Amino acid sequence: MFSCHLERSRETIFSALLLKNLPSKIVNQQSEIILSKFQFKQFSLEQDRCAMKIGTDGVLLGAWTPIENHPFSILDIGTGTGIIALILAQRSLASQIDAVEIDAEAYEQATDNFENSPWNDRLFCFHAGLDEFVEEPEEEYDLIVSNPPFYSENYKSNNEQRDLARFQDAMPFEDLIEAAALLLSENGIFSVIIPFKEEPTFLALAKENELFPLKITRVKGTPTSEMKRSLLAFSRTKLESFPIDELIIETPRHMYTAEYIELTKDFYLKM
Repeated sequence: MFSCHLERSRETIFSALLLKNLPSKIVNQQSEIILSKFQFKQFSLEQDRCAMKIGTDGVLLGAWTPIENHPFSILDIGTGTGIIALILAQRSLASQIDAVEIDAEAYEQATDNFENSPWNDRLFCFHAGLDEFVEEPEEEYDLIVSNPPFYSENYKSNNEQRDLARFQDAMPFEDLIEAAALLLSENGIFSVIIPFKEEPTFLALAKENELFPLKITRVKGTPTSEMKRSLLAFSRTKLESFPIDELIIETPRHMYTAEYIELTKDFYLKM
């Protein structure tokens, strides 16, 4: 997302898990939190200057995104802390990983997180809005990822920075998809995580821009909870068929599923 801000109460840390059905134990088990720092297996992140905290969505997108096209260049739109870009730096051999972030505090934080990572020679963050970034495109990207703002309800908080990170009018899906269609290389992949209920709308908008589904995974917290998220990957090639599957985070006994462990074990400390 666009940004992230640490609040230390148990309640607000729990709210960082955007899949609301997940129990608070996930916060304690998935990563070691030392004040404002999240420690993963190969890198750490500071998040105290950002409006939106590190949550399950960003880790899922970074870990799930297809990289079978062996991307040379990657773009993370609305990078926030830089979590998705950093996971992709760990997973891929891409020599150019760019990120764009509109919020000044989050931009500075992402830049610091990039510089302090093992892949600081491959990561760069631009301080710009998406509209500015696409005005004079100089690059095409083999992989474009985004965990976009998605709240469309007609309410806002008194925190302008947090609203910028959370609400869809800060970066409408239409603008994101148009930017991806403009910046994606011929054989590139565009990957997002969005609310499950928004999936039909997003697929229709992508089709209008000649971006077609490559893979879809629908996510829910437990076997009995409702579907919460859709992980969507697109390419410029229209496929007759493509994989559609489901990811369940944990069982009713608060045990992570084998599929979730397999997806995230390279990143979370205690997986």
